[in-house]
Amino acid sequence: MPALTTAPVVNRLIESLSPKARQQILHSCEHVELSSGTVLCEPDQPFRYVYFPLTSFITLVTTLRDHQPLEMGLIGNEGMLGATVALGINSAPMRAMVQGSGTALRMTAEQLQQDLQNNAALTSTFNRYLYVLMAQLAQTAACAHFHAIEPRLARWLLMTHDRAHADYFHLTQEFLANMLGVRRSGITVAAGALQERKLIQYARGKISILDRVGLEAVACECYDAVTKDYARLFE
Repeated sequence: MPALTTAPVVNRLIESLSPKARQQILHSCEHVELSSGTVLCEPDQPFRYVYFPLTSFITLVTTLRDHQPLEMGLIGNEGMLGATVALGINSAPMRAMVQGSGTALRMTAEQLQQDLQNNAALTSTFNRYLYVLMAQLAQTAACAHFHAIEPRLARWLLMTHDRAHADYFHLTQEFLANMLGVRRSGITVAAGALQERKLIQYARGKISILDRVGLEAVACECYDAVTKDYARLFE
């Protein structure tokens, strides 16, 4: 496997490591392109690889019989897919699918397990990220139950904007409805309201963020809570 000793570090989780630990992880990684819609793992299946997104981002969805998948979390260049390996658990609790095409660093789960052996600092960093991810999953569950569609959509757009590395991205109303677990008509109304206030522009599946500050004002408290959790532990 080619070493990436000279690759720029733009994954924030890797960047938070000590120089020695960072070099150790990068040496075991390879640079890959991820395409939107690619399923990286299924529930209860062993991880073959773990991923550190760079310009790509990954959605975590839970699946139920006779229901569309429901999004529970997003992973971008602030984190990784496969952090449960740090707990000695080499399997996925839910489906992980590429939502935004782009680049990532990839290493085998077996290699990560080896790197974690007798490396308390590396294990501690990944455990802190697991805490942040668990908090995001819990916040998303509460958000889906208690909050109205419009502030939930604003929160989701902000989280996607944070990870997309662009002011626009391509998403259909059907996809948004499935991810938020609501009817498509609800997305139509909520997106229309955000567009009427000139916070976003939405046409033919392309969403452009026009006023991020205004979107933050509309979003429910969940966006701020998750953002602060990460900042408290990593910044």
